[in-house]
Amino acid sequence: MGAAEWGIQERWADARGGWHDISAGTVATVLDAMGTDGDAPPPPNPTVFVSPGAPATLAGPGDLRLEGGEVVRVEGALPADLPYGYHVFERLDDGHRADVVVSPGRCPLPPHAPTWGWAVQLYAARSTESWGMGDLADLRRLGRWAHGLGAGLVLVNPLHAAHPTLPQSNSPYFPSSRRFRNPLYLRVEDVDGAGSLDDLPALAAAGRALNAERHIDRDAVFRLKMQALGALWERFTGDPAFDAWREAQGPALADYAAFCVLAEEHGADWRRWPEGAQHPDGADVAEVRRTSYGRWRFHQWLQWLVDRQLQAASSAIDVMHDLAVGVDPAGADGWLWQDQLALGMAVGAPPDEFATQGQSWGLPPFDPWRLRTAGYGPFIETIRATLGHAGGLRLDHVMGLFRLWWVPRGSSAVDGAYVRYPASDLLDIVALECHRAGAYAVGEDLGTVEDHVREELADRGVLSYRLVWFEETAPKNYPVQALAAVTTHDLPTIAGLWTGSDLADQERIGMNPNEASTAELRDRLQEVAGVAADAHVDETVTATYAALAEAPSMLLTAGLDDALGVPERPNMPGTQDQWPNWRIALPIPLEEIELDPRPRAVAAALDRTGRPAPC
Repeated sequence: MGAAEWGIQERWADARGGWHDISAGTVATVLDAMGTDGDAPPPPNPTVFVSPGAPATLAGPGDLRLEGGEVVRVEGALPADLPYGYHVFERLDDGHRADVVVSPGRCPLPPHAPTWGWAVQLYAARSTESWGMGDLADLRRLGRWAHGLGAGLVLVNPLHAAHPTLPQSNSPYFPSSRRFRNPLYLRVEDVDGAGSLDDLPALAAAGRALNAERHIDRDAVFRLKMQALGALWERFTGDPAFDAWREAQGPALADYAAFCVLAEEHGADWRRWPEGAQHPDGADVAEVRRTSYGRWRFHQWLQWLVDRQLQAASSAIDVMHDLAVGVDPAGADGWLWQDQLALGMAVGAPPDEFATQGQSWGLPPFDPWRLRTAGYGPFIETIRATLGHAGGLRLDHVMGLFRLWWVPRGSSAVDGAYVRYPASDLLDIVALECHRAGAYAVGEDLGTVEDHVREELADRGVLSYRLVWFEETAPKNYPVQALAAVTTHDLPTIAGLWTGSDLADQERIGMNPNEASTAELRDRLQEVAGVAADAHVDETVTATYAALAEAPSMLLTAGLDDALGVPERPNMPGTQDQWPNWRIALPIPLEEIELDPRPRAVAAALDRTGRPAPC
């Protein structure tokens, strides 16, 4: 069968409109990763999607079992008043079953727009009470402080779960699981029973001593917190709320906890485990519940604690959670969903003017055909989990809902190809889950974007992402349905660009930066801020955010790094040991940040109180 029938683009256009052909070898490798074996694609839409203005007819008669248990007889056209949710249709004559998803089709828009908020790497936002990295109690404190300054949201890095073993991954965008969260964000002292733990004072002192180092040592944090949490688990006598929460999570939590136990026993990479443990249905996996019952429940308990503390942290302000574009293939989701992932491929990006060799991020993509066959279950679970206690959802690399650049493992990113995804179905799911969570969605639509993508996202209520660094027009001309910001974690901070330190850092670590492009970007910054070429960093930061406040966009975010004049960017793409990616803490603790006049000046600049709400 042809590549196009399987959703593989044999040609692609770069940012300048130039067309490039995909090699026959790459096409063959991608087809092989999909398991095509020369066959035709499976039926394109085994799941029926229904949304306002898009009714559906089923080949009946049959019974539609609603999510709540009610049964509706269907003779053909589905009733117009079906409740939103996930239902199942069963045909009477032959028992054929089909999933039916009824979606509002559009995500809710931010309810308090226009508003603004802080964008922060939570691990970097330490208080004097932190154990070496920012935690959920720090998020609660940050939210209260931000709310007091007039902010309406806090945008945080992904809080996805890392491996339960050493060494700990530093990147929040390379998680073991996107369905569960990282226990390193727990505030140990807030766990029930912590006050009676004899070892707690010594462990807490050791944890707080880690704050003396600017670069975060997650391995040290892991050792201390797991020792404390392990001791608290031994004293835990049970809680009906924990039992009810475990029951509500269903098999997903049980499977994840089993992975954690097996990883502790056999190592982080499930692909190197004994054969009986390499698949969730394996004999060794069932044994975990019998032979390691206590440890199995321990990992479930950790997730319960994180959920409780996150709920408390989200009480003062809307927290916007970031959904990473993929997962570590060696991790829990890679193990649990190995049958739906193309493990021989990695998600990336084709060559562009910023990365001339393209990018490969090492994250396996979902196979769109296997995802359909699975009724989109893995995608639904991922979106739903990320929306837990969230006021908003940031979809990293949102273009991936439409197409993803697949790179064969072991090959250069140049040798990749675009694979199409069922965007309409996926956006219906995002809309339904956001509707249920009462949350809005923001799509990170930066980079090379097909013309129709932003239009489709806007129609679906997904906010666009607009950066001063990338936009060629003034903020006052930005779209209304957008989140506007100056920079992101992968790009220079204002201080780094303005002082030249970011360029110097790149040269120092051998990155061979584009000096002309950097100079142009600095000129753009000066033009937007309207300051003199030798203006002080603090003046430039405040003026830049005052200009950003002219944007009619529903949401504005300010980097806490910018507000504090931090010159280092959190992540330097394309580097490993050359740069302390995802390990740079803010230079002062939250207690001092709350009293610092610089964030207050930025907050005042962003205050749009009294301005008309965007239409």
